Parts: sequence; C-alpha cells; structure tokens
Amino acid sequence: MVRLTAMMLCVATAASFATPAAAAEQCAARADIVRALGDKFHESETARGLVNPSVILEVFVSEQGTWTILATDTQGQSCVIMAGEGWDGATMVAALPGT
Repeated sequence: MVRLTAMMLCVATAASFATPAAAAEQCAARADIVRALGDKFHESETARGLVNPSVILEVFVSEQGTWTILATDTQGQSCVIMAGEGWDGATMVAALPGT
C-alpha cells in the first residue's frame, strides 16, 4: 500500500508539471505506444498496478536498461508518465526497506 501511494504521488506530481500541449504529445492509443516502445527501445511490460478503478500504471523495461512508465485508462488511452535509462530491478528491490 505504501508503494502504491508513493507511485500515485509521483504520477500526480509529474502530471502537474506537464503543460497541456506537452501532455497531449505523450498520449496515444495504448496499442500504438506499446508497439513504439517495443520497436524503438525493445521495451516490454514488466509490471503493472491498479491506481484506481479507471487507471492502470504499467512499467516497460528493456534489457539495455531503458524504461518507461505509462498510465492507461479504461478507454485504452495511454500517457507516458516518465522514462529513463539505467533500470536495475534487482538493485532497486534490494535497496527497499523490508525486502
């Protein structure tokens, strides 16, 4: 529950800094974004979680360490929330308290 609350806070914070024009450029049909992540960055879905009954948070990661976090609504519209490089799932799990 703590992780979900922290992730929701990150999503809300990231969304509050995006201008409407910038946010619109980062949103599209989920199928189109997933295809682009696979084709361009070789990323595939590694995790997902329910934010609320209308939004799913998805994490896509490549073997090279690039990563993208999407928020997808019930109509199949996805928005890129964050993206970066250097994903290391094993290190991140080991660094979390209580794991």
